[in-house]
Amino acid sequence: MHNRFVIEAVMLAIYGHLLSPAKPVEYVIPSSTIHELDDILRSGDPVMPEPEDDKYVKEAIGKLIAFFEQPFYAKKISGSLLAPWRTSPPLPINEKVSITVIYAVDSAQYGEAFDPVETELILTCSKQRAPLLTDQIDLIGRMLEAEVPVMIVDIEDFEYVLEAGTEPYPENDTLY
Repeated sequence: MHNRFVIEAVMLAIYGHLLSPAKPVEYVIPSSTIHELDDILRSGDPVMPEPEDDKYVKEAIGKLIAFFEQPFYAKKISGSLLAPWRTSPPLPINEKVSITVIYAVDSAQYGEAFDPVETELILTCSKQRAPLLTDQIDLIGRMLEAEVPVMIVDIEDFEYVLEAGTEPYPENDTLY
């Protein structure tokens, strides 16, 4: 079982435990969510409700930005930005975690029910045949209501899903 999940870059900063999973994991991250990291820091708006937590998460976001800006990784990522749906090679964070950056493109396939980043996440899940890992209850609800054909994993259930080793998309199964 290859443990792959589609996730927004900021979730890795907010949920630090995702960087030290029990089993090897590959996170697929749309490039637009990496660009959002700078916007989050520059906005000055709190990311977390508690000031101490907010400070910690913003420091983690800064470290994640620094990771992506390292010359070796920046070159690998820029290569993925040459064509829509192209991916970078897996970028190792540590011995159990790697990140693959994908140049996702919002096709407005899901109309006004989802914003462009949400649409990119959904389409990335479909194209990569990987579940979405998120904490956004509202997004999960809207995806279920719209019957979006992707597997959704709440971050609270991440360790369970990782340990269960379920295969979300069998090789010969179609999503549509």
